[in-house]
Amino acid sequence: MNFKMTETPIKDMVVIEPTIFGDERGYFMEVYHEKKFRDMGLEATFVQDNESKSKKGVLRGLHFQAKMPQGKLVRVLSGSVYDVGVDLRKGSPTYGKWHGVVLTSENQKMLYIPEGFAHGFLVLQDAVFTYKCTNFYAPEYDSGIIWNDPTIGIQWPVDSVEEMILSEKDKELNILSEKGSPFYYKNNK
Repeated sequence: MNFKMTETPIKDMVVIEPTIFGDERGYFMEVYHEKKFRDMGLEATFVQDNESKSKKGVLRGLHFQAKMPQGKLVRVLSGSVYDVGVDLRKGSPTYGKWHGVVLTSENQKMLYIPEGFAHGFLVLQDAVFTYKCTNFYAPEYDSGIIWNDPTIGIQWPVDSVEEMILSEKDKELNILSEKGSPFYYKNNK
């Protein structure tokens, strides 16, 4: 198996570590392999790849699509980010809970955030960030919750950045209790 999958405390959200084959020339690794992912129990079908570049201190999120929800397989090509998923599936044993992982170009870890989650990240070192999505981007369904919602209590590593940089849109998002969630937990495992 070329991938190691580790469960997080949040139901259905997992960390995936590829096997890296390296020598004096550099390295090679598989980033995604449909059959191997399915064999590990991750049965996502990806339809769109996205990439963003952000400078240190940028916080993007917490975003989700209210309809046409997206599962995301996220990774960092250069730099480092603190990546967070928040379970928004009503009825889930981990509803309203969050988990964060440091993703770097050195550790090559990936995080799978299922459909029905909010997603965000804080850039710890200038970064190029890429993610595979299970659904197409639909701006008409774009939604989110505020990054510092006190009822969720994400412990962002803000001490590691001199200045937090948020978009105007992200500054105006509501807390989860005001926003509500359009998602429901499907216990089919």
